[in-house]
Amino acid sequence: MHAHADTIHTHAPYDVAALSPNGLDAAGIYRGNDHGHDHDHHGDHDHDHDHALDARELAAAFADNPIWQRDNVEMVSVGVDIGSAGTQIVFSRLVLRRRGEDLTSRYIVVERETLHRSPLHLTPFAADLTIDAEALGGLLDRAYDDAKLDPAAVDTGVVILTGEALRRENSEAIATVIAERAGDLVTATAGHHMEAMLAAYGSGAVRVSNAAGSRILNIDIGGGTTKLSLIEAGEVKTTAALHVGGRLLAHEDGHIVRLEPAGRKHAEDAHRSLELFGSVAEEDLDAIAARMAEAVFELLDGAGDDELWLTDPLVVDFATIDGVVFSGGVGEYVYRNETRDFGDLGLRLGHALRDIVDGRTLPLLEAAERIRATVLGASEYSVQLSGISTHREDADLLLPRRNLQVIAPRYDLPEDAFGDVDAEAIATAIRERLAAFGVERDDEIAVALDFRGAPAYPRVRALADGVRAGLAERIDVGRPTFLVLHADVGLSLGRILRTELGVTSGLLVLDGLFLRDFDYVDLGRLRQPSGTVPVTIKSLIFGDRMID
Repeated sequence: MHAHADTIHTHAPYDVAALSPNGLDAAGIYRGNDHGHDHDHHGDHDHDHDHALDARELAAAFADNPIWQRDNVEMVSVGVDIGSAGTQIVFSRLVLRRRGEDLTSRYIVVERETLHRSPLHLTPFAADLTIDAEALGGLLDRAYDDAKLDPAAVDTGVVILTGEALRRENSEAIATVIAERAGDLVTATAGHHMEAMLAAYGSGAVRVSNAAGSRILNIDIGGGTTKLSLIEAGEVKTTAALHVGGRLLAHEDGHIVRLEPAGRKHAEDAHRSLELFGSVAEEDLDAIAARMAEAVFELLDGAGDDELWLTDPLVVDFATIDGVVFSGGVGEYVYRNETRDFGDLGLRLGHALRDIVDGRTLPLLEAAERIRATVLGASEYSVQLSGISTHREDADLLLPRRNLQVIAPRYDLPEDAFGDVDAEAIATAIRERLAAFGVERDDEIAVALDFRGAPAYPRVRALADGVRAGLAERIDVGRPTFLVLHADVGLSLGRILRTELGVTSGLLVLDGLFLRDFDYVDLGRLRQPSGTVPVTIKSLIFGDRMID
């Protein structure tokens, strides 16, 4: 998906008598009171005069309508990407609309608009090669000034530390400083899987895959790492990361001025011996970049040096791939959009990768965004909004909340929409998942529940019984309970837990959400008048390794 606004236009039949004075029907679609225009050309002019207003025009038309305000939510989001080579900041406006026509409480994004993009800054490093947190704070301050936004006006967002930035000994301090200067509800996070997924969305690969029902590999190459996403019919199926990047080695005036451990390894694999501040020839740089490019495809083929994987390996059968998309800074060179050499391996690596793609005759698809793919993904695709049928009595007490680990107990549900729900199976699944993840009684978690079929009382009561029993040890000592689920039964589930099953501790039940194991989430403050909660998905961290 790209950064331009995506407005959903509805052309359903309508009842003229139901139109409001300003020409908007009950679904918020403009049906046209003003038909005054000329047909200057010959031909068949048998057409409708209906057209859909975009979300901003609709919001203005219904600014004082409480029903409209409940069903339509506008948020400002920020994405900050701090990588090995560059730092970028993007502000976006998101418009979410409740799918009322489906009799659901879920919200979907109907419009995205990029409000401001900062210039691409070189990530500032101090003399001891640690990242300069104060200088990064200054970049962030300038970005907010240029965007004419106050941190308090930002509803949600993500600060991502990626690539070699993850290795710096002051990375935690950086994340804290940046998050504080960005606003109270902006999250600091890191993780190869998270970055891979955001890059796949920001590059447009997910959108292309969804539109065509195709299988696409997104390869995002930055300064220190390569992130991989395998996408099928618009769904990111698998993510992984490699220690391949354009700035693992940097040179100036024929000498090495930066040499990361992984950069030294790639040089050795290319049979080149390099030392920091030692001399390096152009042919050495060419050979190292070519070897790095070969390593990417060898590893995807299931061969190569396993030490380069930063996550569990991802093996791809290229015969089943409908296309490859490149993003990240090196992606600019793959598509020949950038010709400048910034004193690293970026240009050479990009050209070497393009040669391999052409040699294998792989379908190379255009990327909507390349160097900005991750930061756009962080700004526009890292947030969900809870449904309106949530149990939120304790929202003022429990929100906002940071760093909730998500566990998703697995249990069977009946195929019959009115089939009996097994409370004991749910309780057992919850207890087993807590044990499998090593969750202690005092740890704060969010439990992602599965529920399908009719929301009849006996079925929701059985779900509640299972939850109460599965979390009994935590509930009985007063730990707050955070439950998330996709089905629109949050309010009913919460009321049963509170009034019938004696849960007196803090309780928040959010519905209309898609979460899974290994997610970490932040919950924002309750938004009114919609009564919704912004949920920022932070990271999918597992199996990560580094080359020391």
